[in-house]
Amino acid sequence: MTQMNSSMNDQPAPDAPGKDNEKSIMDKIQQLGQTNVPQMNNESNIHCLTIVGQIEGHMQLPPQNKTTKYEHLIPQIVAIEQNPKIEGLLVILNTVGGDVEAGLAISEMLGSLSKPVVSIVLGGGHSIGVPIAVACDYAFITETATMTIHPVRLTGLVIGVPQTFEYLDKMQERVVNFVIKHSNISEEKFKELMFSKGNLTRDIGTNVVGSDAVEYGLMDEVGGVGQAIRKLNSMISERKDTQKDEMLQ
Repeated sequence: MTQMNSSMNDQPAPDAPGKDNEKSIMDKIQQLGQTNVPQMNNESNIHCLTIVGQIEGHMQLPPQNKTTKYEHLIPQIVAIEQNPKIEGLLVILNTVGGDVEAGLAISEMLGSLSKPVVSIVLGGGHSIGVPIAVACDYAFITETATMTIHPVRLTGLVIGVPQTFEYLDKMQERVVNFVIKHSNISEEKFKELMFSKGNLTRDIGTNVVGSDAVEYGLMDEVGGVGQAIRKLNSMISERKDTQKDEMLQ
């Protein structure tokens, strides 16, 4: 009897129920940069997508850089579109910018979602973060947040051939056209801010603060998270009413 008790005591204790959940959360943080993915979000009809640090594109950035990887965002956006439980998307930005093509890809996906999408710029929505912010159906910016508008640039290397300059010029036009299409700013004003001299140290461009971004027509409203969620809920209700009317017709 003593031997039986001894052998039973030697067996490893079963893992606590919380350990599997903690491991799952840690895996999601490492893989996707957040604690929940759209398929697992059963608590709210609104999903929150965060874009922080530098937007990483085709080239992997050094490990000390805070990055948002576009290959993580793209499947999440697709899942949001497909998941019927998610009725709206809140995009929170605090980014210094990053890869132009990756940023435009994210912008195009957000702009093509069939569900209401609201963005809010906290801290900064600089460089390629500008088209991401305006791609959403309604764009908020906090009073202290800023957006840096500047031309597309390389890492300081000399442009050696005309083809390189032409490529950069066409890429820049893609950014300009996207922003003016998805916001109320005019092309003339946006290019004026982009090529302004003296506003940025050792560079050309403009640093636009909260209320100025609204005044220029770049963003829709100055506000925080509370206002953004209220607006998103209102848009979700309007979409439901529209769908009901279409079904009755």
